[in-house]
Amino acid sequence: MLSHEQIWGAIDRLAERHALTPSGLARRAGLDATSFNKSKRLSQDGRLRWPSTESIAKILDATGASLEQFMSFIRPAEPLTTTVANGILPSGTSIPLIGFAQAGAGGFFDDGGFPAGQGWDMVEFPVAAAQRAGVYALEVQGESMLPLYRDGDILIVEPGAQIRKNDRVVVKTREGEVMAKVLLRQSAKSIELLSLNPEHPNRSFDLADVEWIARIIWASQ
Repeated sequence: MLSHEQIWGAIDRLAERHALTPSGLARRAGLDATSFNKSKRLSQDGRLRWPSTESIAKILDATGASLEQFMSFIRPAEPLTTTVANGILPSGTSIPLIGFAQAGAGGFFDDGGFPAGQGWDMVEFPVAAAQRAGVYALEVQGESMLPLYRDGDILIVEPGAQIRKNDRVVVKTREGEVMAKVLLRQSAKSIELLSLNPEHPNRSFDLADVEWIARIIWASQ
């Protein structure tokens, strides 16, 4: 299976072969100049964006490259590892998975919000994101996050990632409550969180009452 990173890497290498930037390649193919920009490869909520088959066909036609030549620019994915439980598990494109209902129980996270302990399942996920240290998945259970997230959706969380205002985040309190919210404001002493479901109230916490906070980088919907 080809990964998101491999396909975009092949486009970059095709552009380099013809002494073009990704923007120059897009223009030569009659596409918007920003079509292949790195900023266009992820959506604002962290979901992966893939180039369309039409876009690939146009850049092959514009450069005179064959499909076989394009495929030769695809490099094998590097083997990955994910730290879970008692050491390093070979992960390939798999990352740890647990449900929100279970996440609030003790023993599943270390003090920094990284996966730890037993009881995790594994779920397949694109190589590019799995290379980020400690990335894991939470499965939405129930309807408390509607209309944004539905029961069964998978949220990919990156502990330790920089968090900014309006980022979607997962927060665990010292009382064991785990929730997905939008970060409205963070000061030296407190945080304010916007609920994803308008039927649920917004929340505010003293930072002393927060065990950890981590950014949602991707969601399957």
